[in-house]
Amino acid sequence: MNSTQHKEQKVAVFVDVQNMYYSAKNLFKAKVNYTNVLKEAVSDRKLIRAFAYVIKADVGAEKDFFEALSKIGFEVKSKDLQVFLGGAKKGDWDVGLCMDAVRMMPKMDVMVLISGDGDYEDLLDYARSQGVRTEVIAFGKTTSSKLLEEADEVLDMSEDPKKFLIRSNARSAHKSNKK
Repeated sequence: MNSTQHKEQKVAVFVDVQNMYYSAKNLFKAKVNYTNVLKEAVSDRKLIRAFAYVIKADVGAEKDFFEALSKIGFEVKSKDLQVFLGGAKKGDWDVGLCMDAVRMMPKMDVMVLISGDGDYEDLLDYARSQGVRTEVIAFGKTTSSKLLEEADEVLDMSEDPKKFLIRSNARSAHKSNKK
């Protein structure tokens, strides 16, 4: 907890799972440790609600992943991946996340956005205009400069990869064999 965080603050957490998934995969070839991310987001303050926004693509173990998010303490909101004529695919929660955040603003002191997507710049601006403190947790290299400027506080997950990332077993087994 830093000097701008207080135990009495009511916190709501909003995770753009797709943004975090691709950032962790592309930057580190790893997955996000959502347990540690949530702990860091709340940081001994009062958690009001934590939302994780996911896209269902019917791949692999996504059902287990969604259940794991739920067990950690997230309310999982899911949408089906849209597939358009010609094969183009789209799946995002930008508007849904923003609407939930706006609805929650009267109940929170702090909004923690876990995403680097610059589309949320206006949401942060609006939250601050309503007296809500804004915090962003994301990977610095893939975070929009607009978000970095707009947020009251930013935590770059890249600065502590051991805390915020989960490496695949094959990769860590390979590393231990090299020692």
